[in-house]
Amino acid sequence: MIYSISYSKSIDKVLKKWKKSNPILFKKYSKILEELMWHPREGLGHPEALVKGNNVKWSRHITAHDRIIYNIYDEIVVVEVIQLEEHYNDK
Repeated sequence: MIYSISYSKSIDKVLKKWKKSNPILFKKYSKILEELMWHPREGLGHPEALVKGNNVKWSRHITAHDRIIYNIYDEIVVVEVIQLEEHYNDK
């Protein structure tokens, strides 16, 4: 089963920024994105279900400070990316 990937314009903006300013990070995200299409609950970045996410909201590490946060909707075969940057607040 292949999942469709959806994301907002703000996610698209981040991806364009990474593609231009940090190609290594963009390449890592691209690999994770490909995995999300085939098996969103396993693979690169240590996927984990988030607490109180009802097994819908998941995350994967992109870097030490950034994670991809996404929802998995099995009934409609869609993965919705909801956050990419700044999972942890640096102070």
